[in-house]
Amino acid sequence: QVQLVESGGGLVQAGGSLRLSCAVSRNIFQIYSMGWYRQLPGKEREWVASITSHTYTNYADSVKGRFTISGDTAKNTLYLQMNSLKPEDTAVYYCTALTGQSSPRTWGQGTQVTVSS
Repeated sequence: QVQLVESGGGLVQAGGSLRLSCAVSRNIFQIYSMGWYRQLPGKEREWVASITSHTYTNYADSVKGRFTISGDTAKNTLYLQMNSLKPEDTAVYYCTALTGQSSPRTWGQGTQVTVSS
């Protein structure tokens, strides 16, 4: 089992930037896939970005070109750099991990991001 703790959320003006961090309780090099989801008010949780086998990154169309997912194996931390933020990016952001291809998904507790217009 792996534990995930997000941080870095907050209030930012449109056009600004934030970097979310996800502290991981084990060596992230041992984790098959990690990613970020978000949940907008009154909506289903949606996928934002993922990194698989420490190399392959994918992004939702809504964030492509603005968000960057990365991992630091020395710090066992996953990041989400968010630039050019828009009010519609306002959501609770969740870190997630799949330790193996058939493993159940693990979630963090979430961190609130609010983008004001």
